Amino acid sequence: MKLAVGEEGSLFSRAGRALGWSFASTALAKLSTLAIGIVLARLLGPEEFGTFAVATVVLLAVLSFNELGVSLAIVRWPGDPREIAPTVTTISVASSALICLLCYLFAPAFSALMGAPDATPVVRVLGLSVLVSGLVAAPVAMLQRTFRQDRKMIADQVATWTTAGISVALAVGGVGAMSLAVGQLAGSIVGAVLYIAFAPRSLRFGFDPGRARALLKFGLPLAGSSIVVFAATNVDKVVVGAVLGPVPLGFYVLAANLANWPATMFSQPVRAVAPALLARLQSDPPAMRATFLSTGGLLAALTLPACVVLAAAAGPLVTLVYGAVWAPAATVLTWLGLLAALRILFELVYDYFVVLAHTRVVLTVQVVWFAALAPALYFGAQAGGAAGAGAAAFAVAAVVVAPIYLYELHRTGVSVAALGARLLPAGLAAAGIAAVTVPAVTMLGSNLLKLLIAGVAAGAALALLLYRLRDSVRSLRSVGEPVAA
Repeated sequence: MKLAVGEEGSLFSRAGRALGWSFASTALAKLSTLAIGIVLARLLGPEEFGTFAVATVVLLAVLSFNELGVSLAIVRWPGDPREIAPTVTTISVASSALICLLCYLFAPAFSALMGAPDATPVVRVLGLSVLVSGLVAAPVAMLQRTFRQDRKMIADQVATWTTAGISVALAVGGVGAMSLAVGQLAGSIVGAVLYIAFAPRSLRFGFDPGRARALLKFGLPLAGSSIVVFAATNVDKVVVGAVLGPVPLGFYVLAANLANWPATMFSQPVRAVAPALLARLQSDPPAMRATFLSTGGLLAALTLPACVVLAAAAGPLVTLVYGAVWAPAATVLTWLGLLAALRILFELVYDYFVVLAHTRVVLTVQVVWFAALAPALYFGAQAGGAAGAGAAAFAVAAVVVAPIYLYELHRTGVSVAALGARLLPAGLAAAGIAAVTVPAVTMLGSNLLKLLIAGVAAGAALALLLYRLRDSVRSLRSVGEPVAA
């Protein structure tokens, strides 16, 4: 369905405001959780942190598919999304309840496999968050569909600070890894109350067999893809935990959390808006491809400098911020920082294919990724410990996954040359940052001075990139706006 001129202008104006709110929310949440994470890491230490990491692997796994992929249909539904909201809610809650039960039953076996039997109660408490997530799947998707990131920001912030306050208080009280689980569950519940309050009409139960079949036809391939996406992006933690134990897993997860900072800070706000925006352009494929390319170039400019700093200055960063006890995480961060740059672009491509309804293509890519990654991680962990696993993960992403995604993009009309032209400036800027940071880290003695030099180099590169891309930013903001006669 093609939008009228006035509707298009209104749409992209709302999308721009939504992106601003999404970025503000994510930036505030990330900065707060980063500070809280530093406090908790120093309070708990690698062993307790590793125990919680075991439970987190389970939570992330089930959250990747607990609502069977049907909630995303609300974002891209061509008609009124309220038509399908009751069926979405029923499917989501029913599947989440079943998964929550399975988490409870299989928690002991999984914890033993990961070498951390003490994680069993933590896994069971975190499993309850799955049920909460299923209950609010439709309201959260409706807020995304209507570009109400301002309301979502409020819910996210309240949930974050509830989680933080309870977790820190319990950690200080000596509760250990369970403090993080209880805090996470409490934050999920408080956030759910706000999501429902902000989109109350979205939370209605009902079941339309015809729409349910359409939803499952769309959602099941996506849910299957999400399972494999989780496997491909989190099997590293499973392998490190199973092969090396909870303490190396604690180092690995700390490095992974730091490496995810650019994605959370910059990529997630874009992903909160981009699918809905691209979905509205389905009737205009050239505009859709142009918007995808513009978004990719801007995303690379925002994230690649940060990823390179994380990789090049990993040692001083980890030691200065978290303390010497966490120093082994630095060698892991070097590889995961580079991997983060690839994953950020992979996620945008993933969203693009989902909007195109090429969910089977996405599933195939993820299956190949997992098949190559699992053995590489095992041998990497055996040969080089946690850092070896990180190196293996980066190698598979660069050598196996990236070429496949490029080929699939080419088949949709997005050429490798066009994408490369958008990414080249960020790549050159990243090389310049590395050229400044690596000698500073090698030759200087002060960790603070090393980080200051790396930060100045990244900031200067980012400013130059954004100045160079100012026309692309204006073009992206004006997509779909009426042209003056």
